[in-house]
Amino acid sequence: MWGELDGAKVYLALGPTDLRRSINGLSVLVSEVLEADLFSESWFVFCNRRRDKLKILHWQGAGFWLHYRRLERGRFSWPRASESVVSLEISHRGLRWLLDGLALKQPRAHRPLRYRLAG
Repeated sequence: MWGELDGAKVYLALGPTDLRRSINGLSVLVSEVLEADLFSESWFVFCNRRRDKLKILHWQGAGFWLHYRRLERGRFSWPRASESVVSLEISHRGLRWLLDGLALKQPRAHRPLRYRLAG
């Protein structure tokens, strides 16, 4: 799955989405609400109201892929929608963080090292 992300953009549909929608319903959201090119190499990620399920829609060659993830415990750290912003472009690393239960805005993975010269 991750190898297919090379060169692809990742977009989150902010706010809750009715995940009873399948490929056709989600593709309408991508085209009409997100106003994005459905047939690009982009990945479109949707999350439900309880933030415990998500779907990823993307086009590959001759058809669509629909990935589904359901958490048995916990919630995805999903950003909220605003009146003017309905989608958010994130990095591949950001998508991995979300899938692992982390927030998009991580402080730092490691503290920077500071060397002092002995003198």
